[in-house]
Amino acid sequence: MSPMNESLFEFPCDFPIKVMGKSHPEFAETIVAVIRQFDSGFDASRVEVRPSSGGNYTGLTVTVRAVSREHLDTIYLALTGHPMVKVVL
Repeated sequence: MSPMNESLFEFPCDFPIKVMGKSHPEFAETIVAVIRQFDSGFDASRVEVRPSSGGNYTGLTVTVRAVSREHLDTIYLALTGHPMVKVVL
C-alpha cells in the first residue's frame, strides 16, 4: 500500500462528526437513531447540540466509535442521505 492510501487514523477510534439540519424537536433523536444503525453502542449523551443564532438550524456534534475507514464512510453516507440533514462535516 502506498503512503497516500494509508489512513491518517488508527482504527478503532472515537471520531467527531458535525451534522447540521433545520431545527426540529426530533432532530437529535433522529440522528442518534441513524448512528445506532452502524454503532449499536452509541451513547446519546455524547451528542452536543448547538442551535443557530436565528434558531432556524441545529448543529450536532456526534462522536462515533469508528472501527474502519469503510465504517466511517458508511455512517457519513447514511447521514448525508437523510432528509433532515443539510450538512455533514
